[in-house]
Amino acid sequence: MRIHFLITFSLFFKASSVFSQDSSRIENGIRKPPIRLFAELGASGSSAHRTPFWFHTNQSGIVPNTAPFLTARAGIQAEYTGKNPKTAWGYGFEGVGIVAAKSALLVPEAYVKGKWRAFELLIGRRRETIGLADSTVVGSGSYSWSGNALPMPKIQLSLADYTPIGFTKGLIAFRGLYAHGWFDNKGPVTHSYLHQKALYGRIGKPNWPVRFYGGLNHQVQWAGRSTVITGDDVIKNGRFPTGFTNYLNAITGLSLAAQGDAVDTTEYSKNDRGNRVGNHLGTVDVGLEIIRKSFTLLFYRQSIYEDGSLYYLTNLADGLNGLRFRNEKPPTKNWQIQTAVVEFLFTKSQGGSVFSTENKKRGSDNYFNHGQYIDGWSYGGRTIGTPFITPALDAKPDLPRSYKEQLLFFTNNNRVRVIHLGVVGSFRSTYIFQLKGSLSDNYGTYTQPFPVRARQFSSLISVSFPVTWLEGTQATVLMASDLGKLYTNSTGIYVCLRKSWQAHSLKHRQPLAPE
Repeated sequence: MRIHFLITFSLFFKASSVFSQDSSRIENGIRKPPIRLFAELGASGSSAHRTPFWFHTNQSGIVPNTAPFLTARAGIQAEYTGKNPKTAWGYGFEGVGIVAAKSALLVPEAYVKGKWRAFELLIGRRRETIGLADSTVVGSGSYSWSGNALPMPKIQLSLADYTPIGFTKGLIAFRGLYAHGWFDNKGPVTHSYLHQKALYGRIGKPNWPVRFYGGLNHQVQWAGRSTVITGDDVIKNGRFPTGFTNYLNAITGLSLAAQGDAVDTTEYSKNDRGNRVGNHLGTVDVGLEIIRKSFTLLFYRQSIYEDGSLYYLTNLADGLNGLRFRNEKPPTKNWQIQTAVVEFLFTKSQGGSVFSTENKKRGSDNYFNHGQYIDGWSYGGRTIGTPFITPALDAKPDLPRSYKEQLLFFTNNNRVRVIHLGVVGSFRSTYIFQLKGSLSDNYGTYTQPFPVRARQFSSLISVSFPVTWLEGTQATVLMASDLGKLYTNSTGIYVCLRKSWQAHSLKHRQPLAPE
């Protein structure tokens, strides 16, 4: 077995700030929030040309699919600062350099944010997941917005945290977001937009042992141009519907088919007139949290909607089901599990194999594919949602070419069944370990099923520990492997050093307030 391995070096960047080991500094009764900085150097090698699944998955698109590679990363993040704790601002930036078969410079984060009371306004790119699911590093990722792709530039207004409704005395709280974003211009469809909104509610006072959650998210890709897609049945004059009226159509999900002959045939293609403007998808989520003094349990369920099957209750079997355990005990010097997640993802139903407007047969949802936006639910070539619905070009080389290179579809594998387990823990409060294992059965799509079921097992193990002779530096060693019929069998290793600092702005001060 030949293992390719590369080693690199770089200089840590410096910032014009006053460094401190404290999380915040207090002067004359005024708290000065920290500015966090980091720099990381990493190198990876693999027994095959392909990077193992859990190396590049849910990493915001900054880990290449091919090995070997080396990387240098640096970033800065300032939490909310300002004289008034109810009105403040912050920012973040991260740059990533990659040397690989396809070298790249990436910016996964570049944003400014401001808040007024409970509301937050964000402009730029920022890592995030959307949906009621485990948000730590050990879960498989929320179904519709998992953090798998490079973050998309957006303007977003949100209630970032659960905000109680005053007269309920904390019994009912809400959080949500409303955003406008921009897709990249590198695929067959360019200049398209993202419309995104989410609303989630929580029932349960802070001292209750049980809390209930529920809500939904709505994602829409709309507008855009294409020189690749042709034909009046799909696109009009090389453009998909745009403008304020169609923005409202995207927001509301209004069915043009219901308007009948009133629809302008010079603006809307046959596909638009028989459906809705844009590519719509999302999930309806419910959850239950049990809170004890020493631990919490979160049960969650995400039900999928895309082409009407959920409305007619024909794809109820599909969705993401999960259970997260979180340890609330103080760290000990022994082995300790901090977080554990078990999840089951099922997307085989899709409402059945037949789509028809008659007899409520809204099946063949073809998740993450679309007849007009043929680059599918992707950004920068990566799945925006769950990484287990894979891009066609990620398929194993010995699968027939027709399954890998379909012009009309982004993914050739959206009917899957997955069991996922993840654990994060510590030893002697110093060594942090992480374990992940995912067993999936992959069936292709309804239109082109795989000749046989492709079973795949992907795993990861990592250990992080401080480097005592480099103050504030942490070393991490990760090993991941793929074994099965979907991806090339491989085992890889990633080694990195990460230096962190905390700095304090010399200008901004915030009155000391209770936490």
